[in-house]
Amino acid sequence: MKLVLTLASLALAVPALAGDIDCRNAMSQNAMNRCAEAEFQAADARLNAAYGTLMAALNDAGFRAKLKASQRAWIEFRDRECTYETADNEGGSIHPMVYAGCLARLTRQRTMELQAKLACWRNAEKCGM
Repeated sequence: MKLVLTLASLALAVPALAGDIDCRNAMSQNAMNRCAEAEFQAADARLNAAYGTLMAALNDAGFRAKLKASQRAWIEFRDRECTYETADNEGGSIHPMVYAGCLARLTRQRTMELQAKLACWRNAEKCGM
């Protein structure tokens, strides 16, 4: 019983340790995997902010519906693309890091696209619209 409680308390402590890693000097694969996941989560938060800002700026329900459909399709594309790109690492200890890195890279690209769309929406003359 004591062993079960000890294991349970260790399992609860693991998420708290994720913030204690120096990602510039991560040495273990587990630490590198967690850092890559944290990088993806940060990129995803910036994407969600850009998406929300663009959605709020669009004053036409039709444009908002199209953006929503586009974003959903893009998320499916991103996830499938990263599954494809990282297939040769599948099952290996490096796979989570490589997969999260792919997600982060594509997410940063999409964020820049949404930010550019917002800039054009706000100032169409500068974008040739």
